[in-house]
Amino acid sequence: MKTNVYSIEGEVTKEIELPQVFAIETREDLIHKAFRAISLSMRQPYGSSPLAGTRRVGHNLGPNHGISRIPRLASGSRGVLLASMVGGRSALSPRSDKILYKKINKKERRLAKLSAIAFTANKERIIQRGHRISEDSIENITFPLVVEDDIENIKKVKDAVQVLTNLGVYDDVLRSKNGKKIRAGRGKMRNRTYKQPKSLLIVGSSVENLRAFASLPGVDLASLNSLSITKLAPGGNPGRLTIYTASTIENLREVN
Repeated sequence: MKTNVYSIEGEVTKEIELPQVFAIETREDLIHKAFRAISLSMRQPYGSSPLAGTRRVGHNLGPNHGISRIPRLASGSRGVLLASMVGGRSALSPRSDKILYKKINKKERRLAKLSAIAFTANKERIIQRGHRISEDSIENITFPLVVEDDIENIKKVKDAVQVLTNLGVYDDVLRSKNGKKIRAGRGKMRNRTYKQPKSLLIVGSSVENLRAFASLPGVDLASLNSLSITKLAPGGNPGRLTIYTASTIENLREVN
């Protein structure tokens, strides 16, 4: 399995053999399972106090008083403690001590990550996922998209935009920019006002060397050590449009 290596001008410089990881049998079911385990484990525990609704119990008159035998306030006849009472405890309320962490086998998690990497070489899944490539490049471009290491020398945002334009993938950044919208529901009141589609993922030797791309809408950066399911398959949906540097592809040969 071969792919082209592109210069930052968008020209093909050479052809290389891809690492074995791009030829493995993909397991989309494990990608969904791993993403679910990761996303559910990131939840913040919340719940009411274990003593909520039980602190004001005063007396219970008992039988032969012409009144129901339920816990009441010490200073009156109002019922408390029971879930059926106003001011009582909450029935089946969330528990702050609930274990939210979801487990997944190490081999399954690893195979899910390798499958997500392999999906970045699947042109049909990339287009199916909604990524947009310029019409001039879509027929000739090869996946995974591999670029020379000179891309890590880019220091200005305008130069980063020009590189993506030369490669024919800047249309996907514009798709993410134009797709930004206000979130429905109360999430907009909790520092999550906007939702923005994911665009490119750029994988290099170091995230610091790719900072010029960080401010572009929807673009994520990663190194080989920081690759994860959440970056390779946002939402558990594999086939993200990914740019690898040539040195990263060489390092992937050691992954099996």
